[in-house]
Amino acid sequence: MKILVWQWGRFGGGPRVAVELATGLAAQPGIETILSLAKDAEIRATHPGDWAVKTYRGRLGFAWRLVMPWPLLVRIIWHLARHRPDFAICAMPGLLDLVMAAALKLRRIPYAVVVHDARPHPGDRFPWQFGLHWLLLRGASTIITLNRQTENQLRHWRMVAHRHVITIPHPPFDPSVPPSAPHDGPYRVLFAGRLLHYKGLDILADALDLLGPRPDMELRIVGHGPPSATLDRLASLPNVTVENRWLPDAEFDALIGWADAVLLPYREASQSGIAAAALSAGRRVLGTLVGGLPEQLAHDPAAELCGPNPHAFAQGLRDLLERRRFVPLPPRPDPQQAWQSAMTRLSAAITAERQNANNRDR
Repeated sequence: MKILVWQWGRFGGGPRVAVELATGLAAQPGIETILSLAKDAEIRATHPGDWAVKTYRGRLGFAWRLVMPWPLLVRIIWHLARHRPDFAICAMPGLLDLVMAAALKLRRIPYAVVVHDARPHPGDRFPWQFGLHWLLLRGASTIITLNRQTENQLRHWRMVAHRHVITIPHPPFDPSVPPSAPHDGPYRVLFAGRLLHYKGLDILADALDLLGPRPDMELRIVGHGPPSATLDRLASLPNVTVENRWLPDAEFDALIGWADAVLLPYREASQSGIAAAALSAGRRVLGTLVGGLPEQLAHDPAAELCGPNPHAFAQGLRDLLERRRFVPLPPRPDPQQAWQSAMTRLSAAITAERQNANNRDR
């Protein structure tokens, strides 16, 4: 069976998920994959894919695609006829995916959508984008979630009726970094990702105030978000550096390699790609008991979870610095082994779905 995996974002975790899915599925017996990425995607520097799609640049470019989708639709239909996939997977929904969905419907090719979040996060720049996501889900034969919490939310809102639902773990995002090793200087702690309120930056700032000056800890906060009093407050603290900028894909592995531990002081979360990468690289993780994080992290000896409040997070940081950082971690299981097991289940489910669809068409 030939499976098309597409994700047309230029930045962020979406293209990485697409690469992991295509690579994992291609390792399964009897499965051939086609990877479609945006022509300007950062990740194409290391993973060019099989089919590059010219998307758009900026709001005017997107508006033009909305007004004139036909050239893109025709090109997609031509590529589908050329590659002839039996099934397709949208690795993370984007703004142009309804054009792909229309082309797949015309070619009578079923598709699945990987749903990362069942609702917008507070502070998302384009919450209306979820309306497009729902339309995309309505045409899908299969829905893939990365945790049971997201699956349950979709079921509660009746978004998965008459659709096959498959839950797989978050891709490991296995970074190419050396194992963690003792080093001179302070313990290196990292917060990386979107600098928005739901990420709990105020919880982190209050926890650091409660913790007091710690010359044995160096904290880097790297990500992009609007200027705020909380970021200014964090930047004023000793041994804390705030880098409010876009984190290029090429820097991701080096940033994880720098860190001894990763912080997730989140107010809400469906799952965490940063945590998946940190754990795969043998780094410790301190997170909060919110959303899908307990499901993702609770059984990992390198992860610790606490309440989503300053006092609990301060205690978690204190415990990390004064006790857990000195306890050697057990050997890490191969993250790709668990991922390949998930891909075996996914490929089997897709194959069964295709067989059922063929039987219904007879």
